[in-house]
Order: sequence, then structure tokens, then C-alpha cells
Amino acid sequence: MSFYGYHGVSDAEKEVGKRFTVDVEMVFDTAKAARSDQLDDTINYEEVYRVVGDYITNNTFHLTETVAEGIADLIYNVYNPEGLKVRVRKNTPPFPGHLDYIEIETTRGEI
Repeated sequence: MSFYGYHGVSDAEKEVGKRFTVDVEMVFDTAKAARSDQLDDTINYEEVYRVVGDYITNNTFHLTETVAEGIADLIYNVYNPEGLKVRVRKNTPPFPGHLDYIEIETTRGEI
């Protein structure tokens, strides 16, 4: 998932913003959904995409760690997966030299 957000310590990051990329891995039992073939029996991935996008675009934080932990808490508490891994990348961070991205990874439950 990719979103534009205004997270960072510097004033420039908060004014100009950056592209953030988010990976979400969830562990949950898919057997019921596979048998029923019904969206109500699984986690709606489009809804997860909207939740993550709203979180990144409607908030401002200093640290990418805060963004990753907030997304993980939100998904874990709303969708209750058995396990969860969230990776947040800030693309082209404002460091001297060349760096493609910084990445923070956090987990919940059994992954």
C-alpha cells in the first residue's frame, strides 16, 4: 500500500510530505471463508487498505515508529488476527547522501 503523509521531525517533512509504503501481513483462520466463499467470513482487505490510508493521511507524527505502532494497534484491535506484521517505509528520507527508504517493522501475536 502506498500513501502520502506528513510525518517527520523536520518542518520540511511536515510541510512537503513524503510517500509512505505499508505492508500488512495477517495470520487468521481462512477455513470458514474458503468454505462459504463469503466476504463476511473473512477480513475485508479493501477495508484494511482504507483504514491504513486514513490513519496515514489524517494524522501527523514525528516518528515512523509511531506510525507503524499505531497502524499495528488499530488493525490488531479492530480485526483481531491471530498474528500481525506491519512494515512502514518512509521513501527517500531527508538524509545527506542516497538512501531509498527507512523501514520500521512491528508485530503482534503469533506470526
